[in-house]
Amino acid sequence: MNTFQDPATLEAARASRQARMQAGLASRYRSDALFRWAGLGAVSFSALVLLLLLVSMASSGWAGFHRSELRMSVPIRGRLQIDPARLAQPDPLGGLEVAGLPALVKSAASQAFGPEADALISDAAWREVGEKLVTDPSLLTRNVIEVSVPASDDLANAQRGGGDAALRQQAANLAREGKLVRAFDTGFLVRSDATNPQSVGIWGALKGSMMTMLVTLLLAFPVGVLSALYLEEYATRNRWTDIIEISINNLAAVPSIIFGLLGLAVFLAAFPNYRSAPLIGGMTLALMTMPVIVISGRNAIKAVPPSIRDAALAMGASPVQVVFHHVLPLALPGILTGTIIGMARALGETAPLLMIGMRAFVASPPSDFTSPATVLPVQIFLWSDEIDRGFVERTSAAIVVLLIFLLVMNGIAIYLRNRFEKRW
Repeated sequence: MNTFQDPATLEAARASRQARMQAGLASRYRSDALFRWAGLGAVSFSALVLLLLLVSMASSGWAGFHRSELRMSVPIRGRLQIDPARLAQPDPLGGLEVAGLPALVKSAASQAFGPEADALISDAAWREVGEKLVTDPSLLTRNVIEVSVPASDDLANAQRGGGDAALRQQAANLAREGKLVRAFDTGFLVRSDATNPQSVGIWGALKGSMMTMLVTLLLAFPVGVLSALYLEEYATRNRWTDIIEISINNLAAVPSIIFGLLGLAVFLAAFPNYRSAPLIGGMTLALMTMPVIVISGRNAIKAVPPSIRDAALAMGASPVQVVFHHVLPLALPGILTGTIIGMARALGETAPLLMIGMRAFVASPPSDFTSPATVLPVQIFLWSDEIDRGFVERTSAAIVVLLIFLLVMNGIAIYLRNRFEKRW
């Protein structure tokens, strides 16, 4: 029997194998290119959606940082009888009100804009003039001061093109004369809530958010990290630890309003006088944030190579020293990542805070952790429910402030994560 094959047959078989290999390589290269393009498309789509969100919020929110103002002159010297030292005492605006500043501002507005002045200027106009006098008491010695006061809601709406036709014409005439302008409202970032969209500010809600997030971080971070360390490094594997682990995983998926009900039933029952306080809000949000920190902390601790532990034990370190001197520093970047996710979720929550009463009208920023306060998401929710068109722009501006606050908070966390990151 001839064991040798025909050379032509061998050459044909070799050519067939090469053709199959070339076809396979072409298919692999094509699949690789399709996967790359699909990944690039997904990233581009995500970036495009984010860009559209930012552009939409910035364009609509930019108008919220402006307001309609009327420029006028207010005679002061000889008209306002008040000791400048009174402005350094508590409640200086009350002293100016007693001295007759509201009537003086109304009289000046009547001289500048005629008998319809009361319908053109905001009711809070005299307060802004008073704040200017409190900031610079030397203005009391001047004969006349030039001020810009907020316009009324109707006039501001007319300047935007809404409202009555006659009022729109009057707004156009005042704007042509330079008496009515759209100016950047620097006071929006330092004032608190008000009933007039021309006089509202975001500082009260912003300060309330910062205080609430601080309480949340101080409670959730240490408890979450210590719980993760115990479950991963010390707890024995038995039925009880399995139940605890399952419970923590379930808590991370519980709707946020359930934590609000828990805060209402437990924290407000224990501290009934602290309703709407940052302390209660922070404690409620800490319950919601803790499971996220525990889960991410356990995963980060589990990712530390066992050789790190073995080397530390071989050098004579105690189990506690191994955990706190070697394992925890290496796991800290991953723990901070989980903390970023948990805190970002807590910052945007509204439902649990509404359940504990943080939806009250708060006209002044909180002075401590037990003072009545509100937070940015709740403030946005309350303004969005107003029918006045001016609150629509203010709502967009508040959303921009919330996004900036979130970016700053995440930036600090990312910096700390990179700062403590160690490579092995």
